[in-house]
Amino acid sequence: MHPALEVRGVTKSFGSGKKTLQVLGGMEVTVREGEFVSLIGPSGSGKTTLFQLIGGLEKPDSGEIRIGGRAVTGERGHIAYMPQQAALMPWRTITDNIVLALSIAGVPAEEARRQSMEWLPRIGLAGYESSYPHTLSGGMQQRVSFLRALLAPRDLMCLDEPFGALDALTRLQMQQWLLSIWEANRRSVLMVTHSIEEALLLSDRILVISASPATVIREVEVPFARPRSSDLWTDPQFNRWKQELYELLSSNSVLSVEDERSS
Repeated sequence: MHPALEVRGVTKSFGSGKKTLQVLGGMEVTVREGEFVSLIGPSGSGKTTLFQLIGGLEKPDSGEIRIGGRAVTGERGHIAYMPQQAALMPWRTITDNIVLALSIAGVPAEEARRQSMEWLPRIGLAGYESSYPHTLSGGMQQRVSFLRALLAPRDLMCLDEPFGALDALTRLQMQQWLLSIWEANRRSVLMVTHSIEEALLLSDRILVISASPATVIREVEVPFARPRSSDLWTDPQFNRWKQELYELLSSNSVLSVEDERSS
């Protein structure tokens, strides 16, 4: 079986001449079928650029991107994407936002509406089918955003700091919620996060990337069994890994990663 995603030796630069900025310096990323992989690293290290390349919005200078074993470098429409902000259309109801996204992805409108009505109660939004985005909390809007990605007929989901804009308590609740939904469905996921704890809680593997030009400097197999325990935060091994990853990031001059040592 082919991996869900293979990024092979991808480089990317912007600008020209003396103003050339190399953002990616030969990225190597693999996500296996049903695997949850997180990328952590500094701001400005090219994580968003990598997602743009995977999604076909940009083309690499060199290297190859394969999804499900097929070369898709420079092609769009092969991933489901969840941004940091929910990006819901305020003039459409929650159901209509989901139907529109799925219709663009190729799902017939009637089937998209049926799936939306079936799934909204499952994610705790029963009774909100006809509500508008401004009536929902930030966490509820992110649930809708995740559901759009989950229901899209794509094998690979890319989550770009999906909870970064939420307050600490809502973020924790959303992490636990995402974990329960993902473990019931096991889609292949590549997630960008600045939170070491979030990466350890959610992931099967963590890829630590350097400042630009970005490369993978460490790969960590997360040792905790699934389903993840609700008291994982208190596990001494969890805290040892958190400290080790923080020290690794600090030693590579990654100053923008959240300092969670006191949490």
